Amino acid sequence: MADPAILGLILDSLKDPLLLADTDHKIIYMNEAAVAHYKEGKALLGTSLLDCHNEKSRETILRVLSEMRRGLEEELITDNEEHRIYMRAVRDSDGCLVGYYERYEPPVKRPKTGE
Repeated sequence: MADPAILGLILDSLKDPLLLADTDHKIIYMNEAAVAHYKEGKALLGTSLLDCHNEKSRETILRVLSEMRRGLEEELITDNEEHRIYMRAVRDSDGCLVGYYERYEPPVKRPKTGE
């Protein structure tokens, strides 16, 4: 297994925010991009990810987590002109779900209508 300090350095080198929550939605890790992205910064560590979202987003997170418990690995949960956000399962060596993270990607460039 890789050294956790090295893994943290790798995750901090990512330019996009990455936030990890356990299956109770407690935020347990944020890379440096996530700390900079969210106005509350590191104060979010230890809080519920659900508290950071509106009702519709909470419903999506709860639905996707339920599907992850049945084997889903990843789902696109936001796709707009700013970014795409995926919810990705994190599993232990036995395949048991231990948490999930939000993974950002830049938006997909779409042709303008009428072109």
